[in-house]
Amino acid sequence: MKLQRNRLRALSLGAVAVTGALVLTACGSDDNSADGNDSGKTDSAAPSNIKCEDAKGQLLASGSSAQDNAMQAWVKAFQEACSGVEINYSPDGSGAGITKWLQGTTAFAGSDSALDEAETADSKKVCKTGQGINLPMVGGPVAIGYNLSGVDNLVLDADTIAKIFDSKIKKWNDPAIAKLNPGVKLPATEIQAFHRSDESGTTQNLGKYLQAAAPKSWKYEPDKAWAAEGGQSASGSSGVASQVKNTDGAIGYFELSYAKSNNIPAVKVETGASQPVEATTDTASAGIAAAKVVGTGKDLSLELDYNTKADGAYPIILVTYEIVCDKGNKADALPTIKSFLNYTASEEGQKILSDAGYAPLPDEIATKVREIVPTLA
Repeated sequence: MKLQRNRLRALSLGAVAVTGALVLTACGSDDNSADGNDSGKTDSAAPSNIKCEDAKGQLLASGSSAQDNAMQAWVKAFQEACSGVEINYSPDGSGAGITKWLQGTTAFAGSDSALDEAETADSKKVCKTGQGINLPMVGGPVAIGYNLSGVDNLVLDADTIAKIFDSKIKKWNDPAIAKLNPGVKLPATEIQAFHRSDESGTTQNLGKYLQAAAPKSWKYEPDKAWAAEGGQSASGSSGVASQVKNTDGAIGYFELSYAKSNNIPAVKVETGASQPVEATTDTASAGIAAAKVVGTGKDLSLELDYNTKADGAYPIILVTYEIVCDKGNKADALPTIKSFLNYTASEEGQKILSDAGYAPLPDEIATKVREIVPTLA
C-alpha cells in the first residue's frame, strides 16, 4: 500500500538549475556541492519523531507514480519540520525513476519493482563503493477501476481480467463476466481497457498477478512495459485514472488512492476464497503480510504471493521501494536521505498511509527497514 492530497509536480529532473540552494544528488555524483546552509533543525511544532539532524538543501528524487500521493504527504510533513529543506519528487514512473537514479541525477528512486540483476550491476558505477538496495516503504492494492453506467458493484476473477486486458473479452455483457455477477444488469457497452504508456512497476505487478493466477489466459512475461495486444494507453497512474473516470465502459489499473481521489469504483476480485475480496488497505496488508524477503545483505526486496486464496487477502498488490546505495552515497546528500527515509519508515510516517489509501508495511518488514536506513553510508 499519502495530509495533503494535491500533487506537487516536481521540476524536470534532467534540467533543474538551482540558485542559492543545494541540489543533493545520489550515490557518488560529483556535480553539486554544499552551499554552507546550516539550517535543518527540528521546528518546535514538528512531530517528535522527525529528526532533521543535518538535513538541508534540496533533495531530488523521482519514480513510481503509485506512491506519489504518499510521497507528497511525507514531503509536506518533513518540510514543515525541517526548515531549509526542500524535497522534490517527480512521479515519472518506476522505469524513468531508476534510469535517472542510475545516471546520478537524483538522490533516490521510487520503484514498484525491485532492481533486476542488470540494474544492480549498473548501480555499482554510481554508488562507487557499494551498490543499489531496495527498501520497501509503501504497500497497497492495485485497484482495477471501472466506469460502467448503472453498475456500482462488479466482481471479476483473474481469468476475466486477463482476457479483458488482452482484448479477448470485448463487451461488458460477455457471458464470462455475467457468470461472476448474477443478478447484475450488464450493458452491451464496448469495453475500453486502459493501460500505462510509460514503463511502470504497477504494470509489472499486474502482470505478475495475471501470470500467477491466470497462466492459461495471460501468456506475457511480467515487465514494466505493457506487452498485451490492443487497448488504449495513458501516462502514469493519474493519466489512466483520468481516462477511466471520463470514459463510459472504461477499465484500468492504478493504486487505490487514485480510485478513491477520483471516486472510481473498483472491482472485487474472486480469488477462490469464501467471498470476493475488495481492494482496501486492510486486505492489501493481509496480502503483503505473506511476503518473503528474498534480498541479501541490506537489500530487502520481497517476493509477494499473487495467487493467495486466503480469506480477506487481496491478491493484486504492490510494494514500492525506495532505491538508494548501501555505501557510496554523496556525502553532502547522505544526511538528508537518511533523515527523510528514517521518517517515512517510522511509525508516524507509516500511519499516514492508511488515511491516504495505502497499506502500511507489516511490522516485521518495517522494523528491518528502520534498522538499515541509519547504516547507509
